[in-house]
Amino acid sequence: MIIYIDVILLENIIMNYIILVATAFISKTKRNHLKILLSSLLGSIYAVMSFLSTLEIYSTLILKILLSIAMIQIAFKPQKIKKMIKQIIIFYLTSFSFGGCAFFLLYYIRPQDILMKNGIYIGTYPLKITLLGGILGFIVINVCFRLVKERLNKNNMFCDITIDIEGKKANVKAMIDTGNLLKDPITKSPVIVVEKNSLNELIDRYILDNISKIIMGMEINLPEKYLTKMKVIPFTSLGKENGMLVGIRSDKITIHFEDEEKTIYGVIIGIYEKMLTKNNSYTALIGLDIIQGCEKNEFIANAKI
Repeated sequence: MIIYIDVILLENIIMNYIILVATAFISKTKRNHLKILLSSLLGSIYAVMSFLSTLEIYSTLILKILLSIAMIQIAFKPQKIKKMIKQIIIFYLTSFSFGGCAFFLLYYIRPQDILMKNGIYIGTYPLKITLLGGILGFIVINVCFRLVKERLNKNNMFCDITIDIEGKKANVKAMIDTGNLLKDPITKSPVIVVEKNSLNELIDRYILDNISKIIMGMEINLPEKYLTKMKVIPFTSLGKENGMLVGIRSDKITIHFEDEEKTIYGVIIGIYEKMLTKNNSYTALIGLDIIQGCEKNEFIANAKI
């Protein structure tokens, strides 16, 4: 069986590229296709050297792990160790999935044309098998991760939020609520509902004690700094139809979710006078659309309203 080195190099570049793109997609990492291509080339060079060399070092587990770390660093440059470990795990799982799909296709097409050396499988199979294996593997791994994520949703229902208003900060635990789609009807800024008692150190007590009067439109002496920040937000949830919330525009909020931090400017803090839960397990409600908007960078670093 005649093996062409350029074919080995090209096949591995394509497969590595597909695996790295899938890893970025699943881990929700920003993609730089040039860096991914360079990382794919590094993995392909290793595959060629492994095939040509008689040295056992190329088949050692340590070298393969170091190669994986180098490929992840080149492709994504993760800033945190946890992020890198997560990407490496997804990279391996994706690789196993793609490899399994490729061998499945090869078994039914040309099983006699496969050769293994130093853990590298080489063959005279058509290039389309590599592409089909990659596509099929991507579909399989994506479906599996979606199923796992759905099972883990209950563990990801909460996040920590730091609210910043006029230099003061307050930390609250929020439940991610798919039904919370509140927005300021004028500016369309997203609204986070927060219990009044969680805002004692953030908003003047005079405001908190007169929420009902503000909603009713009664005249009170509002501090001047709140005149441009205050909003009245209509809502039809929280067990009350046609209700009204007093909202204060924050300078910014920082969402701490899944070991990451995202900052959003101009979010409205809707002040809720009652308790959201009896056991006080959370004191705020944040919409899922805000979390997803953070992941897509839709709200990040927006200009202040």
